[in-house]
Amino acid sequence: MTTITRIAPDVGWLPVSFVNVYFLGRPGGSWVLVDTGLPNRAHQIIDAAEARFGAAARPEAIVLTHGHFDHAGSALPLAEYWDVPIYAHRLEMPYLTGKSNCPPPDPTVGGAMAFLSRFTPSSARNLSGRIRELRANEVPGAAGWEWLATPGHSPGHISLFRPSDRVLIAGDAFATMNMDSWNGLVTGRKTLSRAGTPFNTDWGATRLSVKELSKLRPNVVGCGHGIPRCDAELPARLERFAERFRSPHHGRYVRRPARTDEHGIISLPPAPFDPVPFATAGALILAGIALGAGYLDDLRRK
Repeated sequence: MTTITRIAPDVGWLPVSFVNVYFLGRPGGSWVLVDTGLPNRAHQIIDAAEARFGAAARPEAIVLTHGHFDHAGSALPLAEYWDVPIYAHRLEMPYLTGKSNCPPPDPTVGGAMAFLSRFTPSSARNLSGRIRELRANEVPGAAGWEWLATPGHSPGHISLFRPSDRVLIAGDAFATMNMDSWNGLVTGRKTLSRAGTPFNTDWGATRLSVKELSKLRPNVVGCGHGIPRCDAELPARLERFAERFRSPHHGRYVRRPARTDEHGIISLPPAPFDPVPFATAGALILAGIALGAGYLDDLRRK
């Protein structure tokens, strides 16, 4: 069983496949789950939570940094198991109540995660009956924490911050691994990097969000992807990262963001031509022709 790792006082980290979930609170007291990982991972999270907080313990709430499938995937079964509410930003509601699909990822932006994004869902999740809107500056069940709007990766993306010791849960505002590199994706080597590049739908907003987070000068950072960081040089590293933050060179949302509101998608930039499906289909056709030709040659020889 994967166990929860302490990254700061009363803050636990659990990697669930390639995405992270966080536990705010201490055993014997109230606690909150931040993000829920991929679909079908509820039992892994429940087992880890029971090992830390006790078999009968349940969180005060589940808080989602945003509504993408890898962060909200197990939210509903967990909320039903524990009988607790799920909280998210108002602008994420259409993607969490089945009213609108998420803006589609852009596989043409380049990189490892972009290639994999061709096989990921962008359909809405329906958490109606459990989902609640976050109130201003309040993280339900987590005293001493506040949430900050950090849009860009998604319209209603939030990050969580504890000012008393400057602990930051940044979701996908940025990452602590290079998800654009196959080597970085496989090894998980620590580095500050863009998060989920093909899923980012507003690069101008993302840049501003990273800059605002760097001003907090966090001592500890836990992101949605990558190993949390807590070294003495972290505030300076994050400040440099924010100063040098760059959008990709090309891509669907690089020059024009997706337009959304509280009802979901308003308009999208045109989808660029994606050569990979055509190249793959062409390769399969050529392979089929080659195999067929060989088969016919064998028949003629007989």
